[in-house]
Amino acid sequence: MQILDGKATANQIRQELKAEVLTLKEQGIEPQLAVILVGEDPASQVYVRNKERGCKEVGIGSRTIRLPEDTPEAELLSLIRQLNGDPGVHGILVQLPLPRGIDEQKVIDTISPEKDVDGFHPISMGRLLIGQDGFRSCTPFGIMELLHRYNIPIAGQEAVIVGRSNIVGKPMAALLLAENATVTICHSRTRNLADVTRRADILVVAVGKSKLVTADMVKPGAVVIDVGMNRTDEGLCGDVDYDAVAGVAAAITPVPGGVGPMTITMLLANTIRSARRACCG
Repeated sequence: MQILDGKATANQIRQELKAEVLTLKEQGIEPQLAVILVGEDPASQVYVRNKERGCKEVGIGSRTIRLPEDTPEAELLSLIRQLNGDPGVHGILVQLPLPRGIDEQKVIDTISPEKDVDGFHPISMGRLLIGQDGFRSCTPFGIMELLHRYNIPIAGQEAVIVGRSNIVGKPMAALLLAENATVTICHSRTRNLADVTRRADILVVAVGKSKLVTADMVKPGAVVIDVGMNRTDEGLCGDVDYDAVAGVAAAITPVPGGVGPMTITMLLANTIRSARRACCG
């Protein structure tokens, strides 16, 4: 059984990104990511600090704008429009979730698709679906990069995704389909979930339910990607019962240290790409 080490893979990619940033700086371009954090959500504070640390590591400029919980939606949208027009900012990220009273979709829609390094804008999602060039959602993008770097075959494989969110499940399906996998998406209304997951050569689980997927739900020799990050009395655990499934799978991502580090790394990659496109087309 092979552990798909997202932390080690992310570190390797960050070294490559660092070299790319140095090349851009020699051309007078300094990639910059603007992160907007509204309110005091503790988990969001951690995520933002990790993004700041990642930017510093690869040499990207990081601008974090912290707004109070009671910030009016109109003020937030106005700030985003200002950043859209700032040529020194190459990526804009609004940390989710947002406080009550702010329409998340309206916020996402306001970010320029050319600076949508999270890959959440409807135009980014549309480009992905029809195979056009554009920013990819960072978690699915990171998963694909992990599969590539471990030389895991995708074309012709049966892939099953448990979870249909706009952030992971749907873009994950599109990316796998683009590389010629046969894709099934499962969700809360799927009948006989285990019968479907047992068909998977590649199983991606992203529902936020601790240890939902057990060993009897996994095909022997499958590649299992666990996107879950659940805080329990025993500590952090994924959506997959890791200890049990590791005895069945050919390869598996750990939690923590699997998909998480890849997500932020692909955010950095998207920001660098945006800076490169802004200067060089």
